[in-house]
Amino acid sequence: MPVSTLTDIADLLLSVRNGTALPPDHVPDSQIPPSIDAAYTIQDEVGRHLGPIGGWKVGSETPQSEPFCAPIHTSTIFDDGATIPHDLCRYLGVEAEIAYRFVHDLPPRAHEWTRDEVLDAVGTIHPVIEILDTRYAKPGSQHKFLHTADQQSHGALIVGPGVAEWRKFTPVHERVILSINNQTMAEHTGGNSAGDPLRLLVWLANHASRRKIGITAGSIVTTGSTTGTIFVDHGADVTATFPAIGAVRAHLA
Repeated sequence: MPVSTLTDIADLLLSVRNGTALPPDHVPDSQIPPSIDAAYTIQDEVGRHLGPIGGWKVGSETPQSEPFCAPIHTSTIFDDGATIPHDLCRYLGVEAEIAYRFVHDLPPRAHEWTRDEVLDAVGTIHPVIEILDTRYAKPGSQHKFLHTADQQSHGALIVGPGVAEWRKFTPVHERVILSINNQTMAEHTGGNSAGDPLRLLVWLANHASRRKIGITAGSIVTTGSTTGTIFVDHGADVTATFPAIGAVRAHLA
């Protein structure tokens, strides 16, 4: 696919974000990125216009499949208890997730980061809420490479308090409760299709290194939904609780 076409897709995504274009109902096959690498090229171009990177989202369809990711920019990261501005997201797809905050840099380098090096750079584990959104007509409406190009359909991230003894937790065995307006919508153990999220952290560190971005100290990395996606209306109050780790709350104005 010509670079100009990739740039056109990036320009389209940015124009929807700034309100100068309507979300497209359909993208012609000729404008679908031919590969995941092309989707990341568009993602990088969009990201250059969104401000500083404060974290990442990473996930995987199965415990064995290739992960996928997108940077999360500081403008969409909020603290526990925040009110999310009404005009930030058009869709509000709520997900309860587990995230990790890095306390040491993992900069780009020629050889790969090892699992031990990556895990030694982690400082805390956090309960988080991710809000799924899209710059297309509706969530899941386009080819998966287009949603990857669209910052992996990220809308907002609300980060709960961190726990330093993160190694004692096994996310696939942690109980999660997701409540909307004080009504329990999901309650179970585990639930992340990716399985072990630590595998995702190692993959992400090397992916970000190859893209000449790296991971900086202070970055928060969320590792995929444990509850699936529950779409809610504006005005909802959301609480995600991992009883052993903590809880995080947000009001979606």
